[in-house]
Amino acid sequence: MPAVENETRPEASITSVSAAQRLSHLRLLEAESIHILREVASEFERPVMLYSIGKDSSVMLRLAQKAFYPAPIPFPLLHVDTGFKFAEMITFRDEMARSVGAELLVWRNESAIAAGTNPIALDTKRCCGLLKTQALLDALKHYNFDAAFGGARRDEEKSRAKERIYSFRDNAGQWDPKNQRPELWNLYNARIHPGESIRVFPLSNWTEMDVWQYIHEENIPVVDLYFAKERPMYIRGDSLLPIEQSFVARLGEQPTLVKSRLRSLGCSPCTGAIRSDADTIPAIIAELLSFRSSERANRAIDHDQEGSMEIKKREGYF
Repeated sequence: MPAVENETRPEASITSVSAAQRLSHLRLLEAESIHILREVASEFERPVMLYSIGKDSSVMLRLAQKAFYPAPIPFPLLHVDTGFKFAEMITFRDEMARSVGAELLVWRNESAIAAGTNPIALDTKRCCGLLKTQALLDALKHYNFDAAFGGARRDEEKSRAKERIYSFRDNAGQWDPKNQRPELWNLYNARIHPGESIRVFPLSNWTEMDVWQYIHEENIPVVDLYFAKERPMYIRGDSLLPIEQSFVARLGEQPTLVKSRLRSLGCSPCTGAIRSDADTIPAIIAELLSFRSSERANRAIDHDQEGSMEIKKREGYF
C-alpha cells in the first residue's frame, strides 16, 4: 500500500543510517575520554597529566594527542620518580615523552631518597607516604597545578571505584570519599577555591580488557615488561620478585629463570610478576579472559593494611 510505504521509508532510512554510524564500545569510551580531556583543558588554568609510564598512561597520552590534534598537548606530563622504578620504565618514559613532543617534568622527594628511604627499612606504607604521596603533593604545589589527570580505572581496585571523574581535593591535597560532588551524566563541577584542586580520571569507565584492546587497535607502545619472556626471579611462596633492587633478596635466595611478565607496573621492590606465556598483545588479551584476580594483586602497596589504598588516597596519594 503506497500510503504505508511512504510512512515507513523515512523511518527505515533513519534506522539504517543510525546503525551504520553507531560507534563501537571502544570508540564510545574514546569519545568520552576526549571530551573529559578537552573540558579540563578549557576549565582549568594549570592542568597536568600524571604520567606513571604504565599501559593506562600510554592510553591516556594517545587520547590527549587525539583530543588536541594537530596542536601539541597543551599541558605537561609529570612523573613522580621514587628512585625504585624499573630501569626499563625510565628509559621508556624519556623516549615516549620525546616522541610525542610533550614537556616532561620529573619530581623526586630528594631529601627522603638521600635519607635512604625504602620499603624494607620503613615498610611500604611509610615509604609510599614519603616517596609517592608527599612527592606528589609537593610537585602539585610547586607548579601550582589546579587539575591533575590520572590513569586510574574503577575496575582496578575498590577505592578507585568510589572516585568521581572530577575528584575534589582540599587545600591539603586530601580526599574525602564520603563527601564527593554528584556527577550527572557528563556534567562535571570544576569550581574550586585557591589552593584546592581536582584529580581527573578520563579512564574511569574503562576496564583492563578495554585498555589492552585499545592498545592493540591503536598500536600504542608499552613497556616491554608487560610481555612474557624468561626473566631472573626470586621465587618466594607464590610470588615472583623481579631482580632489580639488590636488597629484595633474603639470605640463601638464588635467582631462577622464569617465563613471566608484569601485569601492573610499580616500584620494583613492591611489584610481583606472574607466570605467563603471553608475549604479544593478542596473547595478553586472550590470557585476560581466564583471570579472576585483580591486576593489582601483585602490588604490595595495595595490601599492607586494611583499606590500604583508600587510606593512601585520603592522604593525597593518587
